[in-house]
Amino acid sequence: MLTLKNISIFIVLTIGIMSCKKDKNENFSGTYVGTFTVTYIDSSTFIGSTTVNILNDRKYNCSGNTNHIPAGGSGTYSKGDNKIVFEDINLWTADFDWNLILNGEYDYLFDGNNLRLTAFKNNLGQFEYKLIKQ
Repeated sequence: MLTLKNISIFIVLTIGIMSCKKDKNENFSGTYVGTFTVTYIDSSTFIGSTTVNILNDRKYNCSGNTNHIPAGGSGTYSKGDNKIVFEDINLWTADFDWNLILNGEYDYLFDGNNLRLTAFKNNLGQFEYKLIKQ
């Protein structure tokens, strides 16, 4: 016969198991191809193609275009729940908007093949990468 002590232990264990947060341990590593779009607050929009390589050792590199849409970037990254932070290591000239570099904190959505990175930066506009894993 179940005792009050056994029922209490069962309830505590059940609540403990159910309250554990699932670890978002998606495998991001790979090559992604797609588009980069920036929409500034004045509604001007610019679109360019890009390739982003995300490596197992928490490193990344992003191709850039001569018009800096996007500018590119490379360095290290870290990720948490729905956020990824890129830390670019390059030296850049001062003749373009540095928000076009893949750098800083982005919200992300990832379904195993499609990776979407979005950030509203410095009250200037929305910066978005829509990428497909190759």
